[in-house]
Amino acid sequence: MIDSHFHIWRQADLHWLQGPSQPRIFGEYDAIKRDYPIEEYLSDAQGAGITGSVYVQANWPTERAEDEVAWVSQTAQDTGWPMGIVGYADMTVPDARPALDRLARYPLLRGIRQQFHWHENPTYRFAQDPDICRFPNVQANIARLADYGLTFDLQVFAGQMDSAAALARACPRVTLILQHAGMLEDLSDAGRADWRQAMATLAAEPNVVSKLSGFGTFIHRNDPALIAWLISETVGLFGAQRCLWGSNFPIEKLWTSYDRLLDAHRQGAGGLSAAEQADIFTNTAVRVYRLSATH
Repeated sequence: MIDSHFHIWRQADLHWLQGPSQPRIFGEYDAIKRDYPIEEYLSDAQGAGITGSVYVQANWPTERAEDEVAWVSQTAQDTGWPMGIVGYADMTVPDARPALDRLARYPLLRGIRQQFHWHENPTYRFAQDPDICRFPNVQANIARLADYGLTFDLQVFAGQMDSAAALARACPRVTLILQHAGMLEDLSDAGRADWRQAMATLAAEPNVVSKLSGFGTFIHRNDPALIAWLISETVGLFGAQRCLWGSNFPIEKLWTSYDRLLDAHRQGAGGLSAAEQADIFTNTAVRVYRLSATH
């Protein structure tokens, strides 16, 4: 089983953990303003059957993006974990290739994430423009990831998915990995309908896959019923071969344990075939992040 989305960190190296006034989409986070080393992650995941993992960038200061990848690479060399790294590079610059050239020296690098999510609620806002996916320089830089064999971890809200679909069409050789199944934040009937329609637009692009992760982000709890609904809807749109599971630890550790979180996802996928479950929990991540299936 592959965990396709987790973080480790040293508090001193993180920008986003500093300062009590900085809003986060997942709410109050004092409990994780501390070191979260690989040893604690492995302890959290012990007994869960995890055979591989992918580290996803944790917003170090942007000028230290290579330092982040270097530190995680050293962690992997020392411990054998993680098996893949998603780093950061600024896709809004005129040409991202100098940064990508530096990061490409690290053998475990598998992709890039730059958070593009924008929301009318400023607490949920990260990017400066809701249509950043349509910027010509952004599209050109993400298209260049194909030359490096890298994916792009795409983080947007439902209202941005038309733009995200345009990005996917502009970068047909790059796999875009939608974070947290599009971050459904409005659980009303209308909100769910809007999210589903937007997800269908994005699912029509064959180079987009969806990560089943972060489902406690806006409700601050582990909700098996919501998880089951989101898995059913997302798999119905993308198919299991284009869905992959991730823990989003230690963020989800704010309100649940690793085993309870994984159990909720396993139960939520329980009505699917064994082959579909294997795709969600192992095969898709192995394919899109170019991993070994076993550790």
